Amino acid sequence: MASRPSAAKKPPPAKKAAAKAPAKKAAAKKAPAKKAPARKAAARKVAPRPAPSPTGGIYRLVRAVWLGVAHAVGAVFRGIGQGAKNLDPAHRKDGVALLLLGIALIVAAGTWADLKGPVGDLVEILVTGAFGRLDLLVPILLAVIAVRFIRHPEKPEANGRIGIGLSALVIGVLGQIHVACGSPARGDGMQAIRDAGGLIGWAVATPLSYAMGDVLAVPLLVLLTVFGLLVVTATPVNAIPQRLRLLGVRLGIVRDPAEDEFDFADDERYEEQWREALPARPRGRRAPAPEAYDPDSAEQEALTRRRGRRRRSAVPQPDMDRPRDAVDVAAAAAAALDGAVLHGMPPSPVVADLTQGVRVGDQEATTPTPVPAARPQQDKLKKDSKPKPEQDEPGPQKPRAGVRDLTKAPPSKPRDLPPRAEQLQLSGDITYSLPSLDLLERGGPGKARSAANDLIVESLTTVFTEFKVDASVTGFTRGPTVTRYEVELGPAVKVERITALTKNIAYAVASPDVRIISPIPGKSAVGIEIPNTDREMVNLGDVLRLAESAEDDDPMLVAFGKDVEGGYVMHSLAKMPHMLVAGATGSGKSSCINCLITSIMMRATPEDVRMILVDPKRVELTAYEGIPHLITPIITNPKRAAEALQWVVREMDLRYDDLAAYGYRHIDDFNKAVREGKAKPPEGSERELQPYPYLLVIVDELADLMMVAPRDVEDAIVRITQLARAAGIHLVLATQRPSVDVVTGLIKANVPSRLAFATSSLADSRVILDQPGAEKLIGKGDGLFLPMGANKPTRMQGAFVTEEEIAGVVQHCKDQMTPVFRDDVVVGTKQKKEIDEDIGDDLDLLCQAAELVVSTQFGSTSMLQRKLRVGFAKAGRLMDLMESRNIVGPSEGSKARDVLVKPDELDGVLALIRGESEG
Repeated sequence: MASRPSAAKKPPPAKKAAAKAPAKKAAAKKAPAKKAPARKAAARKVAPRPAPSPTGGIYRLVRAVWLGVAHAVGAVFRGIGQGAKNLDPAHRKDGVALLLLGIALIVAAGTWADLKGPVGDLVEILVTGAFGRLDLLVPILLAVIAVRFIRHPEKPEANGRIGIGLSALVIGVLGQIHVACGSPARGDGMQAIRDAGGLIGWAVATPLSYAMGDVLAVPLLVLLTVFGLLVVTATPVNAIPQRLRLLGVRLGIVRDPAEDEFDFADDERYEEQWREALPARPRGRRAPAPEAYDPDSAEQEALTRRRGRRRRSAVPQPDMDRPRDAVDVAAAAAAALDGAVLHGMPPSPVVADLTQGVRVGDQEATTPTPVPAARPQQDKLKKDSKPKPEQDEPGPQKPRAGVRDLTKAPPSKPRDLPPRAEQLQLSGDITYSLPSLDLLERGGPGKARSAANDLIVESLTTVFTEFKVDASVTGFTRGPTVTRYEVELGPAVKVERITALTKNIAYAVASPDVRIISPIPGKSAVGIEIPNTDREMVNLGDVLRLAESAEDDDPMLVAFGKDVEGGYVMHSLAKMPHMLVAGATGSGKSSCINCLITSIMMRATPEDVRMILVDPKRVELTAYEGIPHLITPIITNPKRAAEALQWVVREMDLRYDDLAAYGYRHIDDFNKAVREGKAKPPEGSERELQPYPYLLVIVDELADLMMVAPRDVEDAIVRITQLARAAGIHLVLATQRPSVDVVTGLIKANVPSRLAFATSSLADSRVILDQPGAEKLIGKGDGLFLPMGANKPTRMQGAFVTEEEIAGVVQHCKDQMTPVFRDDVVVGTKQKKEIDEDIGDDLDLLCQAAELVVSTQFGSTSMLQRKLRVGFAKAGRLMDLMESRNIVGPSEGSKARDVLVKPDELDGVLALIRGESEG
């Protein structure tokens, strides 16, 4: 302890020694040196000027206790508010409704039953004092509002309108009551105001009466009351007569004028039909003049004028109580008319009604036509007992002229009467009707918002705040699988700042499948797609019902699913015109194919669309075996599939021959000309023109076909995709192995529409879409749809159809009609024998060698090596095979072999090698 004081005393001598160095100025420097410590000491004395007092300590204590209690109470209320914020919106609306019901009960007890106690006094002061004589109606008004909240929680947009209307209505009524009761003032006492219009009526009526008198105040209050009533009932002023008329109709006071108008129009329509139908007019007298053909707009107009528009809505029915003699007159008039015979049946007596709205050919029978329309409920088509043999022409035959042969049948379900092709035969005495949408289940309403979405918005905001990015979440659109959150950037903020936070965003929202779109098409915002924790199912029936309500009658319209913005995705295969569907196992590819085929069966008749289904897996498409839309049985052998594709190429060439011969650019224009009689075969030709149906080819697994016959399959697919659009032939290719050896460059270049489901790698996504994105999909129907002409793919959740729904639709189609297959699509075993075992897989190579040797008349092994680019062993084997079939002679050393077949016999030799039957 003694060392510390000695150390403290050493600095002063040091300072003195430093001060003695300048001898002359020592005294002058010592004075300020002494004053400095004095000033510092004085400063130290001034510092503790605010000395603590007992009063200040108590103040600080009270302040600390108050702040602590305030923070605790605030935390409790913030926690309650946060819990209410996370509450489901439906529960919050129910809570408001129940709260209003409780308040209504309390007010009713206070105003109706004279409730005693503090609550009763409060009700009397607030309710009776404010509403006066109308206090008895306040509970009823609150109860009505509460019931509306409970019954219609999905209509919150009307709450503001109803609130404004009720306020105006109550104010106007209370003001009039106050004036009617003598306009009591404050000097008359509070009881006098309560017996009148209450404080509300006093506050409204008193200024008006004082400013302009009761003569003008009352009309203004009446106008305010009428305005409130119109706002509550959502009735414009010009619609008041119509609403009053409807009210009279409901009360039975006024008769509905629509019934009289309908009856009058109905009678007038039938009278006009009888007058114009009785004088039979010869056929062809008033044929429409041929229109000039515009080749530039032919394809677009053809797609919009597609025949076969059949709606499932019931046809307006004629009066069933009409006299019998009118029916006889109609039958006699219809029998005298000329018309087209369906399926080439001879004319026969007709017993039919002339109904309104039944389609005949292309036009709707709004006026009487030469062909009498049959009543769908009573008349059915008779099956031809002797079907005609199929002609060599690929198109169906044109029916002969005459009158439809109809037989009377008991009433049944309404069915349309589409004219069908010649090769389609009926399975019974019924007409083909499209399946009802009731066969497909309805899905529940989609959610627009949930508590999980609010949590993700808070997480995204937290990430932007922590990383100091000037960005904010301005909204989101919820889809069935993912939700797209819209993020707007502040000024001078790069988009890369958001894309660089992909992993941080994925970490914050606890989801690895985060996809960023920069920017959202059509918006100045960055999109962040995050999967929903509560996924929703998209039913096929909901998508098709939307198409039905929109009255879109395109037979090639198919339902794909629902996009990320909650809208249904539908597209016409006629406009795509070919599509590639690819994805890993379990990603939803098979469900997409099922929805596509079911959509065609639900919307198109076999006359409109014919299909070829290729299923190398043998189990995916077996449910559709036997539907009348098939042109050949479901193909499961890859070699037979290659032959079917070659047949499609030949069919395409035949259709193009007709288009070129008659001068049309699209098959729909040709079909329309055939139906109108503008396109006729040349004189002397025995061919009868018939409209061509759409031809849809669906390949469920392209990889199996490319493994068996890659060159033939690729050539056929490329040829079809390049040319078949105008011929009405469309191709859908599906594969679960989207590699470059399966989906080659030529196939990709000619298939413009793509649908990618979840893939296992980025390379597969680039093969399908030519861009990344499919590797981040979450499977089970989550896909990216890129139709022809779109710049960026649309994320969607594929529709789903159950096996029970498919079975119901297939059974309905099979009950309507039995399929009639084409024998020339796939060559069967009767036309083709087994290939010789010694040839094996060298059939194509052997045919090339035989053609080369016979055409050049020079049989040399070395020549085969050079020309066919094969080894010596393979060339020698080919030469031995030709020797065993007497094409070349035996070997003579180094000399060339003798060729025993002449060039004109080459076709027979090739047929012998392939094992084809003679003749």
